[in-house]
Amino acid sequence: MTPIRTLTPQTARRLNITKQHLAGPPATADADGIMQVVRDLGCLQLDPISTVARSHKLVVFSRVGPYDVAHLDRLLYQDRKLFEYWAHAASIVLTEDYPIHNLLMRGYPKNDTQWHRRVREWIEKNRAVRRVILSELRRKGPLPSRYFEEKGIPTVNWVSTGWTNERNISRMIDFLWIQGKIMVAGRAGLQKLWDISDRVLPEWTPREKLSEHEVVYRAAQKSLRALGVARARDIEQHFIRGRYPHLAEILQELVAQGVIERVQIQDDERALPGTWYIHSEDVALLERLSRGEWQPRTTLLSPFDNLILERKRTDLLFNFKYTIEIYTPKHKRQYGYYVLPILHGDRLIGRIDPSLDRANGRLNINAVHAEADAPMTRQTARAIKDSIKDLGAFLGAKEIVYTERVPEGWKQVLR
Repeated sequence: MTPIRTLTPQTARRLNITKQHLAGPPATADADGIMQVVRDLGCLQLDPISTVARSHKLVVFSRVGPYDVAHLDRLLYQDRKLFEYWAHAASIVLTEDYPIHNLLMRGYPKNDTQWHRRVREWIEKNRAVRRVILSELRRKGPLPSRYFEEKGIPTVNWVSTGWTNERNISRMIDFLWIQGKIMVAGRAGLQKLWDISDRVLPEWTPREKLSEHEVVYRAAQKSLRALGVARARDIEQHFIRGRYPHLAEILQELVAQGVIERVQIQDDERALPGTWYIHSEDVALLERLSRGEWQPRTTLLSPFDNLILERKRTDLLFNFKYTIEIYTPKHKRQYGYYVLPILHGDRLIGRIDPSLDRANGRLNINAVHAEADAPMTRQTARAIKDSIKDLGAFLGAKEIVYTERVPEGWKQVLR
């Protein structure tokens, strides 16, 4: 029996970071480079908060540096190489991965769960709403959701304790979107423009109907390759989050086929818990990293960046606890409203609390926080300042303003 390969935590982090396009030479800041990044990450989570910039734009920035957002928009709304769909949340995904996402489209809401039964019953009670939306989109699309809200179509209310309560048109559009009947064809600002899917998807879209087994077989590999090294629970939380039935058996199958291999992560002090895996196609990269072939970078990460999205994994691998404080009352926040972690080489060494004053073209750095073991050197501070300068350039800021809330060891540079 071949002995299980052992990685140090540092090598595991470096593999993860490299696979995430956060080390080595950055991808080119054009459409081809952005496609390369999204292809390797699998998806970019969408989030409406724009205190600095919308999350998916920041995720790309962290990997290619300042870029023209028109390149990303073109890939989405003109070339159609990307589209918006539900991956581990509302996300940007690849059109070439359509067969993977199509499994959810075909099966929603058909499962025998309480949620699916509730959705089916509500859709049935609102057949007229569904018919009007699809018919109007066929005739006039692309259209915003407000077009249907203004028509005053009689509806049976969707009842919930959250923000979706009585948002009947929005709920029906969401369900039609998950079913793959309609898609986002474009945007007017933050307003989505909806259209029939067959008009949004390009002719070259792969249409094969994959079995559940084949979807998990492919998605598990895509998730693992994006993470570099991962446990089953990490794989399950990435890419098509929560949609990996029989994952344990499929991972065993992949191991038996030599497609992936088990590894352990251990240093002199401890072994990280769980069974970890790497993809066989990443072994050569892993061996180069183990020999010290490593090109570190310093960059800032969105709160929803793929590297740190699973918080327990981030704590385990990076010893970095991150909680977004958007919904925390201001007086109880430890770090700030929309805080960006600082990735420095293979460590998360701190975080910044920025906000963009668009009216005055000013990027305000409300605070910079350092981890207890962060290197307090001028070189580190310069790398952080350069990253913030790149962020300002990406955002089109004319000036960057720091407050006094900067760690003492970095203060001479960060001013």
